Amino acid sequence: MKDQTKTMLKNHFSATHIAYMALFTALAYVVTFLEFPIFPATPWLKLDFANVFFLLEGFLFGPVEAIVSITIKELLCLTKSNSMFVGEIANWLMSVGYVIIPSIAYRFKKGKWWVALYLVLGSALQIAVSIPANQFITYPLFMPENHAEIFAETWYFILAFNAIKSVAISIIVFLIYKPLSRFIRATREKLTKKQKKQESNS
Repeated sequence: MKDQTKTMLKNHFSATHIAYMALFTALAYVVTFLEFPIFPATPWLKLDFANVFFLLEGFLFGPVEAIVSITIKELLCLTKSNSMFVGEIANWLMSVGYVIIPSIAYRFKKGKWWVALYLVLGSALQIAVSIPANQFITYPLFMPENHAEIFAETWYFILAFNAIKSVAISIIVFLIYKPLSRFIRATREKLTKKQKKQESNS
């Protein structure tokens, strides 16, 4: 059991993987400074494109690395947050919901139209998660007074916002999928060769 855990940690958190994770996390964090609201009625719902980088990371390495990066990014966002952890928790749930299906499914089936399907499923899951995340976390904790009434008046903005966000990010990822797939293939081959070389020298 210890050997299996050690091997798993070695595969997911090699020096090369950590370097890429740091890069994707840093890019995602920088993008959050460019976030902006799209509905005046719900100014706390702000659009950013950080999930582009997490999804690329999920395609390249898998769900573990993507989720770790999402977690680190949300912790970094606490330094500039005024929602007292609430927004970060909700963002974490929705980001994980968005990347989990594509990053797992891509390990088994690759190709342009498979990716399109994964993006549709990831978008659907993010939209589905957005309702309970806001209803039971964001609204009660961030606006404890009359949160049920406010949610009843604005829940459709949450649906529309997350639909716009997930579709916009999915379109970006789909458009760059072809050159990305070549990068993924070349990088994976390079990482595999480097790992085998390290194992043979150890």
